[in-house]
Amino acid sequence: MADEAPITPTGMATLKARYHQLFSDDRPKLVEVISWAAGNGDRSENGDYIYGRKKLREIDRELSFLARRMKAVRVIDPAQQEDRARAWFGATVTIADEDDNRRILTLVGEDEADASAGRISWRSPLARALRGAAVGDLRTVQLPAGAKEYEVMAIAYPV
Repeated sequence: MADEAPITPTGMATLKARYHQLFSDDRPKLVEVISWAAGNGDRSENGDYIYGRKKLREIDRELSFLARRMKAVRVIDPAQQEDRARAWFGATVTIADEDDNRRILTLVGEDEADASAGRISWRSPLARALRGAAVGDLRTVQLPAGAKEYEVMAIAYPV
């Protein structure tokens, strides 16, 4: 899994929903506004036209990015994980540091990562340290402030 970009089925559905929203709803409405603004005369001083064209370029860039991204990712369903005793892609891992401060983290693709929600990128230093860990394993992570050791307390996968 080193060179590919894994993503969960939920993450792929989110990418597809965003693409569909932009392509089917946002873009057509904006094209309609631009057409209306273009009919109002001088385009060089027409704020609706100028802003609309700028916004359309932004939407087209995001659509292009999403299309490329959806082709580049590989959907991996964590519920189908064979080795559920170890932390692999899609696992929800409970870890504790030396002071018994516990964190619950889910190892997901880069497109789904949201540290505030406990979803960390599969390629992050902490996730790399947790890969293949079993309950009870101690893992050391190199952080900017120095090395920190965590114990794996629990591993769960979606059903």
